[in-house]
Amino acid sequence: MEQVQVKQKREMLNYINVFRGLAILLIVAGHTMQFGTKGTLINNIAFEVFTGGTALFIFISGFLFQYLSDKFEYKTYLKKKWTNVILPYLITAIPGIILCFTMPIVYGNPFEGLNPLAQIGVFLTTGRVHNVPTWYIPMIVIFFLLADLFLILERKKVLYKFLPILFLITFFVPRIDIEPSYLTGMTYGVKYLAYIKYILNGFVHFASMYIFGMYLSANKSKIDLCYKYRWVLILGMLVATVVDIFLNHNFQINNNTVSKIFLTLVLFGYLQHYDEPIKNCSLFNKSIDFIAKYSFSIFFVHWYIIFAFNQLFKVPKVIPVNNLSEMFIAIGTVSVRYFVVIILSLGILYLLKNFLTKSGVKNTRSIIGV
Repeated sequence: MEQVQVKQKREMLNYINVFRGLAILLIVAGHTMQFGTKGTLINNIAFEVFTGGTALFIFISGFLFQYLSDKFEYKTYLKKKWTNVILPYLITAIPGIILCFTMPIVYGNPFEGLNPLAQIGVFLTTGRVHNVPTWYIPMIVIFFLLADLFLILERKKVLYKFLPILFLITFFVPRIDIEPSYLTGMTYGVKYLAYIKYILNGFVHFASMYIFGMYLSANKSKIDLCYKYRWVLILGMLVATVVDIFLNHNFQINNNTVSKIFLTLVLFGYLQHYDEPIKNCSLFNKSIDFIAKYSFSIFFVHWYIIFAFNQLFKVPKVIPVNNLSEMFIAIGTVSVRYFVVIILSLGILYLLKNFLTKSGVKNTRSIIGV
């Protein structure tokens, strides 16, 4: 029995852990570092550079799924996802649901007036309303449910043959946007369907990144190519970035996932290549390991801290910029907001985890995600 347990335990690769920490830092940047009057070039640049971290998060989810799949059992897998993903999602949803009921206009609740129980059902099945980043949870659940199919197709050597088609879909089916203001005048049912469409669009758009993560996990020698051809990838990232800014600015077409695909490969190549030096840099490695450990919890709570910051200091989510002096002020403000959100998220979660542990809670991960 002990031998079986040893076989099931897989060592967490250090470069994967570092990547996970960097991914959550980019996700928080996407939600805090937005400035520039909507439609202006500076706004489009900020949007392109700082948003899109979800692609990295989904990639690492696919990588870890395949990496830990050698002892896969579908029912056990789903039970673990219920305990470690769905339960903390439901628990950390409580502050957002309260805000939707008590501050519907300020917080942005397009379902105000609907039966409260129905509203809670809408919030939890879409994620987007009560805690904006957690739209990711209903979407990733689709990947969870398809896990067995993915591994069957992988064993039959079929799964990765779909990658070219999936990447084409990612390129030509960009993410749609959805805000409460877009839904004015719609019935509650139509609004709900709009959010479901948003979730399904995310699944279709990001499927390539999840499967690609699985592919690199199954073919780790390919990661060396990411470093070998790093300058080609960096050039591709820069070209994709410039093209997307141009299309967004001139035609309101944007797909920043493309540049984040190149960023993923560049980061992965560098992190694996310099894995030993990173391990030897104790301060950096321990810091990023701490952030990686709390990454999922940060994902669950950081939106609430952003909302509190914006309300307390009367700062809009996207800070407008009309001249050069305003731009410097905006950059300073969003930078402060970013670091405040990261530090407070980590601090609050660290204290909460320690409180729960001292209170006798054995599995704090099922409550706050860590």
